[in-house]
Amino acid sequence: MEQVIEVQALRREYVRQTRLFRSGKKVVKAVDGISFSVARGEIFGLLGQNGAGKTTTIKMLTTLLAPSSGECRVLGYRSFGEEKKIRPRINFIFGGEMGVYRRLSARDNLHYFSNLYLLSRAEQAKRIDAILKLVDLADRADDLAETYSKGMIQRLQIARGLINNPEILFMDEPTVGLDPLGARMLRDIIRRLREEGRTVLLTTHYLAEAEELCDRMVIINRGKLVAGGTPAQIKGDCATLEDAYVRLIEEDKP
Repeated sequence: MEQVIEVQALRREYVRQTRLFRSGKKVVKAVDGISFSVARGEIFGLLGQNGAGKTTTIKMLTTLLAPSSGECRVLGYRSFGEEKKIRPRINFIFGGEMGVYRRLSARDNLHYFSNLYLLSRAEQAKRIDAILKLVDLADRADDLAETYSKGMIQRLQIARGLINNPEILFMDEPTVGLDPLGARMLRDIIRRLREEGRTVLLTTHYLAEAEELCDRMVIINRGKLVAGGTPAQIKGDCATLEDAYVRLIEEDKP
């Protein structure tokens, strides 16, 4: 299968000033030599605890952060150095409610982001209607986003992320903070995106969500990759994915 994301020995380090000595510095390895690949059309998960390196990894993949070393290619291009060839073909959705303008309606939000991608008015009208229907917001398209629930805001963020018809959609903890019904609706939308042939890479620390959605996944702990494969492969002889995850994290303790 065609690999649309290829990561080899990827590292990202930060230099942090220590409090004890003004001249003292500490190197923090946020991502420490991870390697994996993602095939076109699959849902791929990055799992790990808070601070494991998931968000740093996704920022490097989406050209927002330069790697310290290693190779990171998206759609065949280097994420640092060839970012202009990548950005029109991807999009990025993050958890929370900060990715849309709350004083605008859903339709006006999408018109605004369409203009950023230089879409024609005719193309905007056609694409916006289809996307609003996909994320189940067609009946509230002209209401202000500030009247939406948290789940509706997150669905609007997915709509915003689809406006440029991306080949790869990156999602950083897309269901964080949602109630069970809102989270289920969002997972249904993610599955529909896969049915359309899109590639989805998502970060999450919800194991049940990852097992339900992901074709393959990797588990990251303290910046290092500790396991990778299908949910069944990672689960192995454990009763649940949670049991396997806990065992892997425990075994990786320093």
